[in-house]
Parts: sequence; C-alpha cells; structure tokens
Amino acid sequence: MGVSGAGKSTVGAAMSAELGLVFADGDDLHSLASKSKMADGVSLSDDDRWPWLARVGETLRSGTAEVVACSALKRAYRDAIRAIIPEAYFVWLDGEAGMIAERLAMRSHEYMAPTLLGSQVRLLEPLDRDECGIRILASLPVGEIVGIARRDLTSALE
Repeated sequence: MGVSGAGKSTVGAAMSAELGLVFADGDDLHSLASKSKMADGVSLSDDDRWPWLARVGETLRSGTAEVVACSALKRAYRDAIRAIIPEAYFVWLDGEAGMIAERLAMRSHEYMAPTLLGSQVRLLEPLDRDECGIRILASLPVGEIVGIARRDLTSALE
C-alpha cells in the first residue's frame, strides 16, 4: 500500500518472486472509466474506488493472485479488502513526498498523472496498530524491503 511512486508494483513483484506467490498489479484491476479519469488528472472518488477494492479483495480471495499492489490509502479501503479476505496483510511503503515526486517524474505510467500525488498524500491514512501489516521506508533497497516484510509476515502468521 502507499501512494503512486512508492514502489508497490516493484516490491510486490519482488516479494512474490521471493515467496513463490502469484502477483497482480492493482492498477490492472481499475475500470476503464477510472483509468480515463486519472489520465485526465482527476482524482477518483470513493464511489469510483469501491468496485475496484472489491476486485482487489476478490482477486486475493479467489487465489488468482496472492500478492496485489494496491494503494489502499484509507483505513476504510483496507477494511473493504479485509471484509472479503480478513487475513489480508498490508505492507505500507512510506516515502518522503519529494523522493516520491522524483520517482514519478522519472517514469511513464499508462494513466496515473503525477499531479495526483498531492491528493494521494492528503488521503493517506497510516496503518493503525490493530491492522495486520507493517510500515517500511520506501527509500530502502527493494531486497531489504522484501526481507523486512517477509520477516514481519512470518512473525504475524506464527
């Protein structure tokens, strides 16, 4: 979880490979209408997000994928996923806004306009203590992030 540019897709793919799990990018689960809105620089509303979050949860529940890169910015969004798959574990990639903006400036994305970063930062609600997951600095090397997440997930499962 985290804002655009935090490294969710990169870390999710690396974690999936490390654990031998199937990965899905939540970006691929957005509707065409939502992708079009974001490409136009328009932030999604909660009404836009609920069906997408249901697809994320269903993707995990069905076993189509076991790791999904997903922003899950608000507690309510994570709760919507947990309503479908209660054992969902979240890795929050937390990065300084300047670093994230630099990453966004260096990449090309199908529809996520860099101008939407500010709205995502404002929307982000940190993981609460009662949520299953961990906060990891997005500035760490990918391998280190995967190692930290793997150790925490293993501990959470014990």
